[in-house]
Amino acid sequence: MIRAFAALAVLLFIAACGTIENASDGTRMQVQGPYLLMSGTITSRTPAGFERRLRENPRIDTVVLGQIDGSIDAAATHRMGRSIRAMGLATELRSGSVVDSGGVELFIAGAKRRMALGAVLGVHSWRNGWREGSSYPPQSLEHEMTRRYVAEMLGSDAFYWFTLQAAPSDEIHEMTAAEIRRYGLLTRP
Repeated sequence: MIRAFAALAVLLFIAACGTIENASDGTRMQVQGPYLLMSGTITSRTPAGFERRLRENPRIDTVVLGQIDGSIDAAATHRMGRSIRAMGLATELRSGSVVDSGGVELFIAGAKRRMALGAVLGVHSWRNGWREGSSYPPQSLEHEMTRRYVAEMLGSDAFYWFTLQAAPSDEIHEMTAAEIRRYGLLTRP
């Protein structure tokens, strides 16, 4: 009985961790003139702070991504990305920027996308808890939300399919300059 109760308590704690983590805003945002500097993890709460800063600072024209280790809420990331695109904001990576996973999805939303020498973009497959995204057939509905978003931002879904094969969900593939060019992640000046 005690063992069963302890096991149940552990399971509830593990389940709550994801909820608690997503209930807090894992990003840090700072406004510097026309720049909104962002770092951290994108959660379900990040869009509210993002939209508030944009509302309070109408001079912002560029979202600068610093150290973004990803997103634990793809829908929130896509919502922010669509706002960036609708407002015509640029996205920028500076020389020390390391942007992985869902952060790359936010980066590609920029109406103009700039990347300094020394910045890193990292991609990988997603995982839904027990199964790699790359293991689903291409026509599977599991692909649709992000595939459609990538096509909306880049004009093609080729980059989405590349990310699934680039690395498994527990690894990161640092994109090469050739890959960044091939998939059109940067805009021309």
